[in-house]
Amino acid sequence: MAASSSSHQTHIPLPSDSGGNKPLDHEAQLSLVPIHVVTDASQLPAEFLNPTPDKQLIIGFDCEGVDLCRHGTLCIMQIAFPDAIFLVDATQGGEMLLKACKPALESSYITKVIHDCKRDSEALYFQFGIKLHNVFDTQIAYSLIEEQEGRTKLPDDYISFVGLLADPRYCGISYLEKEEVRLLLRQDSNFWTYRPLSELMIRAAADDVRFLLYIYHKMIKKLNQRSLWYLAVRSALYCRCFCTNDNNYADWPSIPPIPGNLVGDGNAPEEEILSVLGVPPGKMGRVIGRRGASILSIKESCNAEIFIGGSKGPPDKVFIIGPVKQVRKAEAILRGKMLEIY
Repeated sequence: MAASSSSHQTHIPLPSDSGGNKPLDHEAQLSLVPIHVVTDASQLPAEFLNPTPDKQLIIGFDCEGVDLCRHGTLCIMQIAFPDAIFLVDATQGGEMLLKACKPALESSYITKVIHDCKRDSEALYFQFGIKLHNVFDTQIAYSLIEEQEGRTKLPDDYISFVGLLADPRYCGISYLEKEEVRLLLRQDSNFWTYRPLSELMIRAAADDVRFLLYIYHKMIKKLNQRSLWYLAVRSALYCRCFCTNDNNYADWPSIPPIPGNLVGDGNAPEEEILSVLGVPPGKMGRVIGRRGASILSIKESCNAEIFIGGSKGPPDKVFIIGPVKQVRKAEAILRGKMLEIY
């Protein structure tokens, strides 16, 4: 699938047929693949640029940038195939290059495997008009597998990508270089803007996607049909989460309906939704509470996920994802907090 010569290479783990929980280095075959730095769409595979139902793809996906959100700068988009990694250089290739990727990123024929898609989706939407679609979010999948296996998820207990890689059920490796990059980012937030890309930048960008297809295959074996539906719905809602607009997401792809085989088993899952609640000026402090105590208590009382824009924004909205009844419950409690007088 490689589209051009490359002097950079890395190893991609290939899924094993054993189906066990052994760490990656005990069971996976490592395939040496090229890393391509892409500045023009012609360097990308044709089957990616022109998705079709008879050539469906599964890719690892991530984005890097400066303060990645609607107002930040998307610098690199990483795409992992089983036989190559492509670093799409948005800084050099500009809007034309990203627009060429739009059909693939919005296609239902290409599954995008990504860890926590919310801010990446927001950046793509507001900076390039791309509505990220058909996402397999490994952060959501991890939580669903934990629930399947009888473990209770606590509020704000989200697995980090480093934590996921360290879990022996999925990879069982340490990602020490990630800490090195985080330190550099704290020292210089413009790290991903510099060109030409350094060896460290290329290696770090590739490392963020080269394990994703392996993790996908490990997870897909564990997820039951009910969890797969929840994953599809929640991944779609995560993609929308911070992408607020004036038409209530009418131009986004529809949310997957509850499959018939889950409706007929007498224990049908409840529809899940995203609610965006506006917070009046000066009221966000009441919603959050001292040291986050108020918002934490709301999360503990509702079976719904609640996100606040924080420093990246939007600063005046609360985002709630979950079953309809739980979302309405959270809305009511939040509105009550806004009315409290101290």
